[in-house]
Amino acid sequence: MKSQLKQDAPLLKEAIRVGTVYLQQRSAGKFEPSDSLSIKVEAIYRLLVQDKLIIPLPEDKEDGNGMKHKLALWIEKQLPDSHPLKKK
Repeated sequence: MKSQLKQDAPLLKEAIRVGTVYLQQRSAGKFEPSDSLSIKVEAIYRLLVQDKLIIPLPEDKEDGNGMKHKLALWIEKQLPDSHPLKKK
């Protein structure tokens, strides 16, 4: 799982960036500079689940790593095929 998360890191960074904009556009909140990565990941994950943009993880798999991976998969599907972060 760790190697998978290393591959997910750049995608997760982009997911946080895009997810933050989405969160603000939905008027669902705003992150503070002091907010941790885990707070951002969970807030974006829960909003995307609520809006039915991603399928929720099973409850027993709903942890930080699972949410991070889910966000990485979500953003990868949003990217155009020509995007450098898109897996080949």
